[in-house]
Amino acid sequence: MKQIYSSPPPLLRIGALLLALLWLSPPQVYGQRAELASARDSDTRSHTTSSSKKAVDISVSGRVTDAGTNDPLVGCTVVVKGTQRGTNTDASGNYTITVPNESSVLVFGYIGYEKQEVAVGSRSTINISLKTEASNLSQVVVIGYGSTTKKDMTGAVKSLKSTDFNQGIINSPEQLLQGKVAGVNVVSASGEPGANQNISIRGPGGVRTGSTPLFVLDGMALDNSSTGGAINPLNFLNPQDIESIDVLKDASATAIYGSRGANGVILITTKKGKAGVSTFNYNGSLGISNLARALPVFTADEFRKQVTAVGGVLEDRGASTDWQKEITRTAYTQNHNLSFGGGADKLSYYASVGVQKQQGILKNSDLNRYSGRINVTQRFLEDRLTLDVNLNATYTQNQRPPIVSLLGGAISANPTFPAYDDKGEPFQYQGGTNPLIPLKLEKDITTINRVIANISPSFKITKDLVYKLNIGVDNSSSVRDIQLLSNAVPQVDGRLETYHTYNRNTLVENYFTYTLTRSKSNLTALLGHSYQKIFVQGRNTSINKFPLGSIEPIYNPGIGQELTLVNNRPGGFALENELQSFFSRVNYQYNDKYLLTATVRADGSSKFGANNKYGIFPSISAGWRLSEEEFLKSGPFTDLKLRAGWGKTGNQEIPSKITQALFTSQVSSSTSYPLLPTGPYPAGTSYSRLANPDIQWEVSTQTDIGLDFSLFNGALSGTLDYFNKVSNNILLEVIPADPVQPAGTFWTNVPDMTIVNKGVELELNYRYTAANGLRFDLGGNVTFINNLVSNSPYSVIPSGSASGSGLTSATINGYINEQPIGTFFLKEFTGFNDKGINTFRDVDGDGIITDKDRVPMGTALPTRQYNLNTSLAYKGFDLIVNFNGVAGNKVYDNTANANFYKLRLSKGLNTTAEAIAFPDESINNSAPVSSRYLKDGAFFRLNNLSLGYNLNTKALGVDRWISGIRLSATGQNLFVITNYDGYDPEVNTDRTINGISSYGIDYLSYPKARTLVLGLNLTF
Repeated sequence: MKQIYSSPPPLLRIGALLLALLWLSPPQVYGQRAELASARDSDTRSHTTSSSKKAVDISVSGRVTDAGTNDPLVGCTVVVKGTQRGTNTDASGNYTITVPNESSVLVFGYIGYEKQEVAVGSRSTINISLKTEASNLSQVVVIGYGSTTKKDMTGAVKSLKSTDFNQGIINSPEQLLQGKVAGVNVVSASGEPGANQNISIRGPGGVRTGSTPLFVLDGMALDNSSTGGAINPLNFLNPQDIESIDVLKDASATAIYGSRGANGVILITTKKGKAGVSTFNYNGSLGISNLARALPVFTADEFRKQVTAVGGVLEDRGASTDWQKEITRTAYTQNHNLSFGGGADKLSYYASVGVQKQQGILKNSDLNRYSGRINVTQRFLEDRLTLDVNLNATYTQNQRPPIVSLLGGAISANPTFPAYDDKGEPFQYQGGTNPLIPLKLEKDITTINRVIANISPSFKITKDLVYKLNIGVDNSSSVRDIQLLSNAVPQVDGRLETYHTYNRNTLVENYFTYTLTRSKSNLTALLGHSYQKIFVQGRNTSINKFPLGSIEPIYNPGIGQELTLVNNRPGGFALENELQSFFSRVNYQYNDKYLLTATVRADGSSKFGANNKYGIFPSISAGWRLSEEEFLKSGPFTDLKLRAGWGKTGNQEIPSKITQALFTSQVSSSTSYPLLPTGPYPAGTSYSRLANPDIQWEVSTQTDIGLDFSLFNGALSGTLDYFNKVSNNILLEVIPADPVQPAGTFWTNVPDMTIVNKGVELELNYRYTAANGLRFDLGGNVTFINNLVSNSPYSVIPSGSASGSGLTSATINGYINEQPIGTFFLKEFTGFNDKGINTFRDVDGDGIITDKDRVPMGTALPTRQYNLNTSLAYKGFDLIVNFNGVAGNKVYDNTANANFYKLRLSKGLNTTAEAIAFPDESINNSAPVSSRYLKDGAFFRLNNLSLGYNLNTKALGVDRWISGIRLSATGQNLFVITNYDGYDPEVNTDRTINGISSYGIDYLSYPKARTLVLGLNLTF
């Protein structure tokens, strides 16, 4: 592969040289030598003076409370001004600190509250009441390669702190913010532990790209490709380590990430230690999960009645077995986390270890995660050089049962058959199905080791200019073993497949930040370079025919007996992608009223040919803080800001090397010709793919107009946004129009085709504090969004295929002109004829029902997303409740299509009442893909409810050892209101066709659990 760089990037070399020169030369750029020497002498004198006064240090204690509620503020920082000496308040809001002398000043700081400074004087007890900040306008928001405050933002950005996160059993960051951010739809498509979460920010904009945003962890841009197995690659991150999540939604915010930001950007910041403040914390929980709702298949008595009623042949073995109950269990999850942090004068640190052992509600379904993290910050050269180091290591083990065969067997197995024989083993049938047998014979185990580390030194060249270097490595390796044991009845030969996957992602970034502050003007300019290289490799082997015995093939593959390459040919793949970028951003603020941000990024990718390797992605946004104008200062608005932005982002999510020619060499009549009248063909070489150096970036152009407001001293606040995102230059694999074209398909940008997402987001929050200390918060958000595919040259681009007997490869949904992505393209079911056979609408009127009679029948994408969050706190108690829901979407019930119709019931297979819903249906009628199984996917769910209580450690007499004790109980998925009769309406089985994303198909999806989590948090 042609590389973008074969040597270190120029800015890296320049940065290293500059750093070396500054290290060796006198620091006169930053200040005169005499001044620095004077400062050092002053520091020495100060240290000597401090040392001489240690004998007269003063102990100060007190309590910090909320000024409105008088509730204690737990974890409030108390620092001696001008020093690194500090402490935190305990669970009762109490603190004790030693100060050098009576002239010392204490600084009290707490997130969301106004900072206070108090002179100690002759007092030994100082009680403080902190006032809440109006709308939290000074809240720091991470925006990529920097940060800003909430009041100065010009883009559509939402910041969540750890106190805002969802509680309970959490495997990945997406679950923490589900229902918390307007315009962000998180679909827990499966109830399997560690399953992928489908997340979209303002709708999907591509054909192949899906909707996954870019995740950036502590400045390290993650690769979204799989790290092995069938689990979410983001499961490596311990949620207890996350301090904040910032969601960049519009192009003016995401353009700084260029080609990686087309689907939005999610910035994750992990916890850091604070110098002078030592913390030690234990967080543990026990979760208890059960099947939320089973499919209403017939009981044994109902089955006997209904099989006879439809004229089927009943095989009755006298039992009454609930097969869904047999394959599920009460699942337990343990979660244990230890963390500690603190620091000295120039050093701060945070470290943690975590263990999560989660059982799935299906038997033999488990996810175990062991994680460790160290974050260190060290300052050198009189605080001119700051070094940040982040290291995360995770070991994950995932065991999966044969989900499809297990669920398929459980919902269709004869309930009159017994589950076990006299020996307690799964009953073996020659002519029947026992789902417990594949549960016993099949095993799928994946182990993943993943290490992510980045080091980020920053050097203050002058007081206004800072250079930062960010070097990161994300390395993972996994082994997946899929084992099938040999068996006598039913007869199984046994098989073992092993997959090795290696994923290495390296990142080198250099950037300069210049800050200029004048009386009314503030300017921040950023200039940088980024180079990222991703290498992924996979290898697989297999072997067949294992003897019956106690040794599992996973532990000794050598006992396999079929060694030929016919069914066991080794396989593998490898790919290497490079991305080089140059980026710049300018933020300007005038008089705290007028805000302007301009960004440009140039991305070059090795995925594209020489003619279009680079893409340019600009953006501009502006803000006007009307609340600072004289004509509004006396009004009800605490804050009122109008903002608008425009920008472009790109997409490069296409297979590697597809711009290059591909050849195939083989011996066959289609690739060579005989040299002699008789004899074998010689080897021949032919084109499999022609070179295409003209493929270019897919581009999304987005416009956003927003209004941020806060009234009545912050009691009521909210955000209103209108957005319009248009994606063009759509990347697609197509069939060539030229019949002489040697390759069957080729990649191109589809001219004129666009995908549009437009909509409105509204977010509101109301806060009320009563005189008796009761605090009540009510918040919510709603998103109205419409998606449209236009100017496609194809009548339909298939994107979802059906599964099941007689349904294989039948198309369910696709991309259709003037219809949304995920539109269901089906024959319209109209009932039955006089023989009880299906009838469908003859759209073209030719008297024959064919694929030409398919019509668009709704979309899997919701047109409305709404979430409701409320919290209640009184004294030591707190209650948090989160609801979420969607509407305007449909789900195709492929499970019912493949299993629940009268023909199967007549053959002695179990079904639900859906199979006999039509008395006039014949038992000989088939069930092809049609609108008969298209259902309403709207739902309203109580997603998360958490009740907590902070114990008074002083009253318990343990405050000398334990500063805080918190007990909590959390319920997840407590109820869902929906018309959908499958396991759960929030579903999306991956049924992609040629890599084109599918939506809204439910086929034997892992059912969701209802969970109760009991938690304990100790602070020492």
